[in-house]
Amino acid sequence: MADLRKAFLQAGYITNEEVLLTVFLALQLEKPLLVEGEPGVGKTELAKVLATAFQTELIRLQCYEGLDENKALYEWNYQRQLLKIQMSKDLSGSKELEDDLFSPAYLLQRPLLKAIQSQQKVVLLIDEVDKTDEEFEAFLFEVLSDFQVSIPELGTIKSLQIPIVILTSNNERELSDGLKRRCVYLYLDYPPVEQEVKMIQARLPDVGEKLAHEVARAISLIRQEQEIRKKPSIAETLDWVRALMALGKDRLDASLIDQTLNFILKTKTDQDVFQRKVGASRLLAAARAEKP
Repeated sequence: MADLRKAFLQAGYITNEEVLLTVFLALQLEKPLLVEGEPGVGKTELAKVLATAFQTELIRLQCYEGLDENKALYEWNYQRQLLKIQMSKDLSGSKELEDDLFSPAYLLQRPLLKAIQSQQKVVLLIDEVDKTDEEFEAFLFEVLSDFQVSIPELGTIKSLQIPIVILTSNNERELSDGLKRRCVYLYLDYPPVEQEVKMIQARLPDVGEKLAHEVARAISLIRQEQEIRKKPSIAETLDWVRALMALGKDRLDASLIDQTLNFILKTKTDQDVFQRKVGASRLLAAARAEKP
């Protein structure tokens, strides 16, 4: 686990021991890791860090409503098949041509098949799995159970290496018990103030101590406001700090908060809520307090 901790630190991925232990055990047991949490807490970044740590390829399947097996697993290269038919009209209808058309040479690998057939151990990121429907989820559960797939024309293809699988979910819908049982479960929450300070310092080493703490405390207060719908993500925290540093600032002030609010609150509705319920003066007072 020490090597994993070191790899996380080198990548600037600051987390706690509970998260580190869960990831370590998922790797040791070769089980998929299901990571749930609010958008922007570092779920996708975790997969990227693991790919860097193991010096391997990151294969990403971005999920969306309507995603089916063909888009996730494989498709036949129909254009190339038609071209082959046109070039072999004299063999049209022959068994030889049919076998050739459905050979691996005409197979387009999508993320799941690519991960299974990889010669090396890769990181397979199945991002936002909660956006798919229950039918696709059942198919996915079957693939992750045996790490093999069946292609009617080619037979069963077994995994050469069991990939490191990370599934992420934003909790848009409840995932099935079957999928959860297959995975090691991890919930990522927004980091506490001191942890977010370390994140800022790890990614932006030139940041001043006071600015890092003031921003982290300010962001923490904003996230606590229930009426703000789109809470600032960690990436938006970093963007805000970069913007403040670009302006040559080493402390927050009320006018600066108002002028750069669009870096952390990305809708007019949330900005209005902030002005009505929090306000720059209150936020500044909280940011400069010794405790969040």
